[in-house]
Amino acid sequence: MPERIAVLTGDVIDSRKVGDRPRLYRLLDERLAELAARHGGHGERFRGDGFQLALPRAAPAMEAAVALRAALIEHSEPDQRWDARIAVAVGPAERGIAAADGATFVASGRALDALADSSAHLSLARLEAPEDPGLALLVRFIDDLLDGWSPYSAEVVGLSLHHDASQQALAERLGIRQPSVHKRLRAARWTLLSDTLDYLRQRLADEEGAP
Repeated sequence: MPERIAVLTGDVIDSRKVGDRPRLYRLLDERLAELAARHGGHGERFRGDGFQLALPRAAPAMEAAVALRAALIEHSEPDQRWDARIAVAVGPAERGIAAADGATFVASGRALDALADSSAHLSLARLEAPEDPGLALLVRFIDDLLDGWSPYSAEVVGLSLHHDASQQALAERLGIRQPSVHKRLRAARWTLLSDTLDYLRQRLADEEGAP
């Protein structure tokens, strides 16, 4: 199988209701830049609340999608929950990640359009791979978990995704007690989410290396 990339295309839900749009745009720019730097990819915000992140490897795609949504939920306004629809597509690299065109980019954009017509906020399309109902179910599971997060849960999960640290270390970083970290992680169903993301990472990595 030729080299594969991952393309995440998204937009902020109900962005017209956001009071502080400059803060929202800064947050998106910062998180896209961080994820692009971490994974050697390319991120860009467009049309205000729209964004795209292209990664040179497929494996971390779902983790990156969760990290983006966690950052938005964490920084929600008091009277307006921030979140995003994100369509992930995995497929051939063709002209690379900076060109922002090709079948994988097109598939991601079309999948985002499909999300706008449904109640789902997350999807995964794998070009040149057979459909897998099990993977689709796992993506639905992740989506449902995130929909129930509070900003506090999103914050601690975001840190857990970026730092392999103990609950005590996370507590010190957040300036709270360790039992509070445990409570927030439990509310976010972090153990199940982490295991699911590990499985998806390995599954996409295995497909990436398949002949």
